[in-house]
Amino acid sequence: MNNSQEIHAKFTKQLLHPRYWLTWLGIGLLYVLVLLPYPIIYQLGKYLGLFAYKMIGKRKETARQNLKLCFPNYSVSEREKMLHQNFISTGMAIFETGMAWFWSDKRLRNHVRIIGDEHIKQAQQVGQGVLLIGIHFLTLELGARILGMSHPGVGVYRPNDNLVMDYIQLKGRLKSNKYMLDRYNTKGMIRALKKGELVWYAPDHDYGAKNSVFAPFFAVEKAATTIGTTILVKLGQPAIIPFTPKRENNGQYILSVAPALKNYPLDDDVAAAIFMNKAIENEILKAPEQYMWLHRRFKTRPKGEKPLYSDNVQHD
Repeated sequence: MNNSQEIHAKFTKQLLHPRYWLTWLGIGLLYVLVLLPYPIIYQLGKYLGLFAYKMIGKRKETARQNLKLCFPNYSVSEREKMLHQNFISTGMAIFETGMAWFWSDKRLRNHVRIIGDEHIKQAQQVGQGVLLIGIHFLTLELGARILGMSHPGVGVYRPNDNLVMDYIQLKGRLKSNKYMLDRYNTKGMIRALKKGELVWYAPDHDYGAKNSVFAPFFAVEKAATTIGTTILVKLGQPAIIPFTPKRENNGQYILSVAPALKNYPLDDDVAAAIFMNKAIENEILKAPEQYMWLHRRFKTRPKGEKPLYSDNVQHD
């Protein structure tokens, strides 16, 4: 793949190879299931999440440790309640992904309300690019599709090793994006921002020691945080706008678009990481039980510091 090129979904005969038949079957099943009424979809997602809660021990321990590290002042029972709710949201995420890929615009509009949409409009009206901070909520795929119906942008993604999954993922995401870019294509992102495009970007995960600094994230004093945000802001000069998609109990989704962040510290990577992590924390606290706690956010540690997970390794 040429990293300088825009990425679009392209069907090839290779996708029909027998090795992908089970993948096609799974995609077909998901397509059929998300045609069901939403209350049934929610129950299916809930029970899938509860099943995973009982069966997936390793990921559950990762999520439990993340909650313990981030919210040490919460009681054990409070964190366990959040963990339980988080797995329900994890089960729902499978179906919400299918909703994002396969639902029509008309059906989606019946389930959504957007708050703060004017913040994106204000930036785009003056031709400024928008760096949309798409934090890793379990509802992110659906939220991106919904917001993209009114503000199509440029998606940033990691190619899937399974070619069919990669094709379906691209095809689904291109319903709300003009084109996609590989997550390592920094030059492509900068070009898009300079052209006034909206670029989806997620700086909240642990991407390793390279091109990262250590900064506080919730109660963890040293969390590996990418400096990629600073590079994009310095060279692309966009408005920096966080975005949170929250699932409500009544089957509605509230898309909360925050005001553009001001006074981003461009000349200090650590100060910039602290600034961005604090903004991300503020968004996560809007629906902490719907955040992707199953990711080992604190896997990368400063040299000489002990691991925070039982199977972790240290990095330089």
